[in-house]
Amino acid sequence: MSCFYLLFATALDTITPSKSIKDPEFIISRNGTFRLGFFSLANSSNRYVGILYHQIPVQTVVWVANRNRPLNDSSGILNISDDGNLVVLNGKTEILWSSNVTNTAPNATTAQLSDLGNLVLSNGDDAGSSLWESFQHPSNAFIETMEISTDVKKGRKVEIKSWRSHDDPSDGNFSFGIEPFNIPEFVIWNNNQLYFRSGPWNGNMFIGLILPTVAFSWFSVVSDNQQQTFYIGYEDSNHNMLTYCELDSQGKFNERRWDAGKGNWIKSYSIYHTDCDVYGKCGEFGICNSTKRPICSCLKGSKPRNAEEWSRGNWSSGCLRTTPLQCQRDNNNGSGADQGDDGFLEMKMIKVPAFPDRSSTVNGECKDQCLKNCSCVAYAYDSGIGCMMWSGDLIDVQESSRGVDLYIRLPASELDKGKSSKVIVITTVIGGIVVITISALFLRCRMLKHKGQGGFGTVYRGTLDDGKEIAVKRLSKDSGQGLEEFMNEVVVISKLQHRNLVRLLGCCVEGEEKMLVYEYMPNKSLDAFLFG
Repeated sequence: MSCFYLLFATALDTITPSKSIKDPEFIISRNGTFRLGFFSLANSSNRYVGILYHQIPVQTVVWVANRNRPLNDSSGILNISDDGNLVVLNGKTEILWSSNVTNTAPNATTAQLSDLGNLVLSNGDDAGSSLWESFQHPSNAFIETMEISTDVKKGRKVEIKSWRSHDDPSDGNFSFGIEPFNIPEFVIWNNNQLYFRSGPWNGNMFIGLILPTVAFSWFSVVSDNQQQTFYIGYEDSNHNMLTYCELDSQGKFNERRWDAGKGNWIKSYSIYHTDCDVYGKCGEFGICNSTKRPICSCLKGSKPRNAEEWSRGNWSSGCLRTTPLQCQRDNNNGSGADQGDDGFLEMKMIKVPAFPDRSSTVNGECKDQCLKNCSCVAYAYDSGIGCMMWSGDLIDVQESSRGVDLYIRLPASELDKGKSSKVIVITTVIGGIVVITISALFLRCRMLKHKGQGGFGTVYRGTLDDGKEIAVKRLSKDSGQGLEEFMNEVVVISKLQHRNLVRLLGCCVEGEEKMLVYEYMPNKSLDAFLFG
């Protein structure tokens, strides 16, 4: 490597009004790490001007100038124009790309490729007169010492923009940037829709973002709330290894490291691990856990908004409360809120919901402050942030080993419920097709009575929330029936519809528990009359 460095130590790294480069020429940074020149991609004859890693055998592009207007032949030129801008021209001297800045000194403007991979346009020898930088106009790569930023006052953003495909560097659908919100987070947008969020930055890490422990030292966030400027930086302490991050055409943000032994890039980590990382996967008041099947469930005290969609694995419509908060009922009735009628359910290790409000309240007072405000539906505490509170709907909640404890507000009636079941309600439709729909049906415990013991388990009498009486058969663990046999039996019984046969209303499977829900027979069953 030292010989390679000496060979190019004196190589040209600057474009001047009198020195341009023509395809296939290029310039090289002084340390030999990067080059600026012309290139083509696989399966394409288009020519582009960009910055690439220079010392490795695999073509790796980190910035593209004319990404949306490629050259269709090898007649391209990169030079300083008469107005002092850096431009890409085709053989007809048409401008395909320009740095497009003003206040240049045309006869003194230069463009230099730095050792960091940053192409800097400046007014000659005046080092403090940077007019334009490639770091301020990234492509799909986030390389060391680059800063992704948002300046709220000036309405200016520096974002990573994905390619359209692996061999087409034109603007894709995804962008990566930092959003201040109330607490800074880095996000990925799919066009104008939020696709991924990191969780709030607490000064050391993004709450809920699962990365290798060492990776947290590579990212840093600087926020100036008064000036409303926010930056996220990236730097690896191991400067002997080539490392960069890439936002690919599918919206995945990956870090890649050069493996000299393998002679190729390896993906060291990705911020996108499972479907739970997609923003709002489970909708409002839903929670995602990638280790469970299905991955989405409703938060306690809520049920699917659209049970049919939910059963088909479309959870985007989310969940809604089964019982309003007591303070909301009090307000609607015109009376003062009774704080004792609402409480909080603790949920361990959670990637907190989107859009928290930040409070300077100390940890011990978070609960009281939330209770005093009827619009507060949840709170959490982190020592680096303080109290976080949420109003309105809770969205993008995920169980995470990097999370914090979340406390969601519930009416006392929900907190007092000892057990709830996910009941599979079975209905028969035209054509004999059986549709299985999951909904949140809760048994009224005060009406639950033991009715007998059978060979396959215990039978209880109970009522649903709508007042309908039911018989619940809880299968014994000693029945020897597995889940597959149980579900096959449920499907067969559900198809048997006769006025003289008791109807199967649904079933419940949760862990080792298996229950059958039948309509209740107040006059006993037929066998009582036949056999006494």
